Amino acid sequence: MSEIRTVGIVGAGLMGTGIAEVAATAGLATVVVKATPGSPDGARARVEKSLGKQVEKGKLTAEQRDETLARIVWSGERDALAGADIVIESIVEDLAQKGELFADLDRRLPREAIFASNTSTLRITEIARRGGRLDRTIGLHFFSPVPAMKLVEVAHMNDTRPEILRAAGDLVKRMGKTAVPVLDSTGFVVNRLLVPYLVGSIAAYEQGLASPDEIDTAMRLGCGHPVGPLALSDLIGLDIVYTMAKLLFTEFHDVRYQPPALLRRLVQNGQLGKKSKLGFYDYRTDPPTANQDILGLVQEGAFRLSATTEHAA
Repeated sequence: MSEIRTVGIVGAGLMGTGIAEVAATAGLATVVVKATPGSPDGARARVEKSLGKQVEKGKLTAEQRDETLARIVWSGERDALAGADIVIESIVEDLAQKGELFADLDRRLPREAIFASNTSTLRITEIARRGGRLDRTIGLHFFSPVPAMKLVEVAHMNDTRPEILRAAGDLVKRMGKTAVPVLDSTGFVVNRLLVPYLVGSIAAYEQGLASPDEIDTAMRLGCGHPVGPLALSDLIGLDIVYTMAKLLFTEFHDVRYQPPALLRRLVQNGQLGKKSKLGFYDYRTDPPTANQDILGLVQEGAFRLSATTEHAA
């Protein structure tokens, strides 16, 4: 396998643009294809803003910022990926949609191209079976925010060619990240261990053990975590935490992964954490404070009965 020189990315959300930024900063030609209709201007602006902050902090020069931006091509057409050595998908966490994407790309791209998924919970094997390149499909699970987080889980299967795994590891290293190879499995390593922690903290809150800031303070100071579990859930996105928990619970039938009623309520109400300005915390205030609507319901014990009923069902 020759060196990866051009990286294609499908999906221009927070993760997709973050991957694009680190790829282009590493000197790689980068093609970003928006997965949904509409202009890519918002995604482009997000990368420009992020790189601008790097310039302000003295981590990049203005010239380096401009060179990085010039390496990124933005498109709404999948044919723009034709010259990519690797295509990383970062679309909605849905097996059918990811499989359809790779099946379509298999018809468009040369056989040598590698397919990679940024899935956080789905099995790479199931995605690859739908895409037609079982031996050339891997998982590249980046973490948010991509420019700051140093880990990438590189998920491989028994069918994965050794040279593909090596090429992926070299790419991750070039991006300034640490690659941890993991055998393909639902949730890989990090989310298999992280989701029960997040679910447990949410359950503790809905049972009235402590307020959000008290739970987060306890875990920061008691366990040395840089961010508490409820603030971390808000940062990840409560819809994403909910989806991960559901997928892992369905896969393993382990109550440690069962989504609490409080989490489901927040997602149903569109209170998805920091990105929607409301989650466990209210980000419309500075500094953020506990979401008063949910805090009141917790204090009234509204979720204790629903949680008991849910577990009994």
